[in-house]
Amino acid sequence: MHQSLHVKFELDIKDEVTELCNGTVLMECLWPEPEKWVLAAVLGLEMIMGVVGNCFVLLVKVMCRGQFCCHYWLPFISLTLSDLGCSLLIISGSLLAILTGGQSSPWCEVVSLLKFAFITSSIGSIAILCVQRLIGRASTGSPIFVVMVTACSASWVTGVVFGSVPVVYAWIRYDNAEMLCAVFWESSYSDMLVYILCAFSICIFLPFLLICFSSLLNAAGCCSRGNSDDEADLSEVTPLLVASYMLCYTPFVMSELILLGRLDLSPAPQWLRTVSSVMSYLDCGLNPLIYCSHQDFREAGLALLWTNKRPPSEPVLTAITKHEL
Repeated sequence: MHQSLHVKFELDIKDEVTELCNGTVLMECLWPEPEKWVLAAVLGLEMIMGVVGNCFVLLVKVMCRGQFCCHYWLPFISLTLSDLGCSLLIISGSLLAILTGGQSSPWCEVVSLLKFAFITSSIGSIAILCVQRLIGRASTGSPIFVVMVTACSASWVTGVVFGSVPVVYAWIRYDNAEMLCAVFWESSYSDMLVYILCAFSICIFLPFLLICFSSLLNAAGCCSRGNSDDEADLSEVTPLLVASYMLCYTPFVMSELILLGRLDLSPAPQWLRTVSSVMSYLDCGLNPLIYCSHQDFREAGLALLWTNKRPPSEPVLTAITKHEL
């Protein structure tokens, strides 16, 4: 009798610990010290790369506009702001969470909402860039330009709307594996299925189709004649931006697809959720490096840094004028 009560007590304790680990994080559920400091170092490096790199990109785009060719500045600015916001708010939030052991409300819900908004705006900006390269330049105030501004704004608004749905329905909890607050499904598989399918179809799959369609037409030489410019445009780095985004967000998509296939609503493996967060943060720091792979942009940035650091030059004799006495 005593032994059966002891076994029952241990099972109850185990169930309680498991339940609490799925909700608020206990000390036993946190990362071990070596893994925690390795992840903290990686997140810190990604945050520095994202903040410094994207601030430098914005500075070059604003102060050196005449020194390099950039016909499609709207999606580039939108993408850079998205990467900078993710680096300042999301990566720093994850770094703080892994050091302190969690995130508390309301910051928990804000982080979850903003992360989805930044993911959606990033792929939306890349899709708009691909479409603009296909149809050619549009002057400010033209109908095409207005459509592009509307589409760029819609990518941000759509991300905020879909990111706010889990917050409204209280589906948000801190996930130690993802190192930030994420959506956890507990009650209804149908709710999870409807939400993920709608969010992915509108926010991810539709821009992905535009990227693939525009890229194939550009590769086939179907781009507008307005793009045939002798001057090298910054949009030449678009294929690298697309490849970087696809590579970095593949683990995130895989984790969501695994969740769709599990009727018991159990999340993807812990290691995959951790890799998905680390890789998605990496994209924010890689994009500035991709911009700098363009020669004109790189030279403009180096010239800006060199001009700011160089001491005032001494007077130089440029001409001699003769005066008769």
